[in-house]
Amino acid sequence: MMNSPQVIYLCEQNNERRQRFETVLTFIGERVTVLPAIDELADHDDVLCVIAGSGVNDLSEHAKSKPAIPFIAAAESHQPALNRANVIGPIDANVDYQELSRWLHYCHSYHRNLAERHGSQNHKTGKLESLLIGQGSAIQSIRKMIAQVASSDANVLVLGESGTGKEVVARGIHSLSNRKDGPFVPVNCGAIPGDLLESELFGHEKGAFTGAIGTRKGRFELAQGGTLFLDEIGDMPLAMQVKLLRVLQERTFERVGGAKSIKADVRVVAATHRQLESMINEGKFREDLFYRLNVFPIDVPALRERQEDVPLLLQELTARFKKERGVGVRFTGKALESLSLHRWPGNVRELSNLIERLTIMHPDQLVDVSDLPPKYQHIDHPRVEPEYPDELLEREALNSIFADDEDEPDADTAAINSELPDDGVNLKDMLSELETAMIKQALDKADGVVAKAAELLGMRRTTLVEKMKKYQIK
Repeated sequence: MMNSPQVIYLCEQNNERRQRFETVLTFIGERVTVLPAIDELADHDDVLCVIAGSGVNDLSEHAKSKPAIPFIAAAESHQPALNRANVIGPIDANVDYQELSRWLHYCHSYHRNLAERHGSQNHKTGKLESLLIGQGSAIQSIRKMIAQVASSDANVLVLGESGTGKEVVARGIHSLSNRKDGPFVPVNCGAIPGDLLESELFGHEKGAFTGAIGTRKGRFELAQGGTLFLDEIGDMPLAMQVKLLRVLQERTFERVGGAKSIKADVRVVAATHRQLESMINEGKFREDLFYRLNVFPIDVPALRERQEDVPLLLQELTARFKKERGVGVRFTGKALESLSLHRWPGNVRELSNLIERLTIMHPDQLVDVSDLPPKYQHIDHPRVEPEYPDELLEREALNSIFADDEDEPDADTAAINSELPDDGVNLKDMLSELETAMIKQALDKADGVVAKAAELLGMRRTTLVEKMKKYQIK
């Protein structure tokens, strides 16, 4: 990770003004290098900014030739240069500590934003975009925080509702860290009984307890040189919280039943959907452990707080299903609009489950609003049933009647004669009666199971349900 630039270059020909700037900058702890002439400014990585005073000719041209360096205009003659993004000011020789600090803060921000856009963190954000899908400001803020903390070994606490992707955040931190070549070991603290959690985390020696027939490494040992992800840390029993705190403080642990200290070369990322500060007040979570874990908190937003990302998530998740399982699903514009209005209480996990469900119901098909489960239908969009030609309906209906010569026609179909009466017939009414009779027979054969009846009739279950509503068949 590139170090932040720290040196301020001062180019001021007036001795009194130069000394004034040097005094103020030195007082606030800044490193200052005096330039006799602006032309002597080289392309150094350590340049925080250049304070350009009197004696600097045509600051606009200098700023244009070095867009990666912010310039602070310290002379009235530099007023035309202020239209450039990397030129700020003006300031005068009587500048005080507060005003100069504000300008220097701008210079730090300029470098940071420039690096995020074009510099050293581009490879990081590229990786994160493949993990954290979305273009909204909320998810971009999360990516930025991950990139900032990844290169350190600071403990991270990931907060957020269930299904928001807290483990995805943890994996993003690991993949961008110096430990990326080491293991990423997740453990769900809420899924392991309290009396087994100690052995799960720290391992045990042979004979440490009944059933310990051999030595076993715990998750801390398995994560050596890498990252240990402690999911649902809020569900960890108090007794285990004490032991975890000791490991985090001393960076050593012992296996259950053992006396040998093992160094914990592990970066810990914890996550929870619980309100830990409320649990502290209730005596259910240790305050000292909270502050040990909460070095760098990342609060993952709920999906309802980033509704603009729903279409992009749908596109990405359906593509993944298509790649992994060979079957996908597509959405009409109205279906996307309806899904974008859903509140997603289950967050991204709920969205993923919905897509899996739809790929089963409508494999490689185009899904409209009416095909969505009822709770996802947030806009009025009537179902469009195809109208088949009467000849096709008649032929299919008659084929289904006489498909099995061994079956005797029942009372519902006996009245239907295949010969046209002399006075004609209302074919639509006749077909409706025939369709009603076939549906009733299929339901009888299927013992009332609609899905099985739909199979017997060679149609989709949803189509059969609509026809049952149409003909008022219970």
